[in-house]
Amino acid sequence: MGRPYRRRVFLSYLAGFGASLGLIVVIGAQNAFVLRQGIKREWVLPVVVLCALSDAVLIFAGVAGIGAAVQGAPLLLQTIRWIGAAFLVAYGFFAAKRALHPGTLHAARGAGPAGLGATLTTVLALTWLNPHVYLDTLVLLGSLANAQGAGRWAFGSGAASASALWFPLIGYGARALSGFFARPAAWRVLDGCVAALMLALAALLAFGG
Repeated sequence: MGRPYRRRVFLSYLAGFGASLGLIVVIGAQNAFVLRQGIKREWVLPVVVLCALSDAVLIFAGVAGIGAAVQGAPLLLQTIRWIGAAFLVAYGFFAAKRALHPGTLHAARGAGPAGLGATLTTVLALTWLNPHVYLDTLVLLGSLANAQGAGRWAFGSGAASASALWFPLIGYGARALSGFFARPAAWRVLDGCVAALMLALAALLAFGG
């Protein structure tokens, strides 16, 4: 394979990396949870690995053409949308409850870290019960990848690499904020913002069409 081919593959990889990064670097339920786990220093590695793997599975499924099937199944997306909205409401409620009870907010003196199973279940729910994830990865990134022709798998690899970079970045980068969040008042603000975000996202899912 000559240099022009390798150059096209590399450009497809960069295109996938940029497109994926543009989609995931937003304030969302998944990113907010990863950030909170990073600040608390609880199960950061399994959380970021599961987020990156979930994105990779969805991205490569889109490259393989499954996105077209998902796009043609509105009932499935509607079901996921309402289940996801209900989950976000529940998660927002518990975040608001934490914000209103500052005695439970301190990372070092709280009720203890959540178990690994419960933490990963929350990650899976925040990822797989959000229909926007399917639209972004399976449909949008899948369509962009297949527009690359022979470079579609390189595009998918670039998109998956962006997730593999982003989640550890916010998960472990959040540790720099741990000193600030040693104060219960700071946790009150964070959980208040998380609660508002989750409820807003739930409303968008339920009524945004």
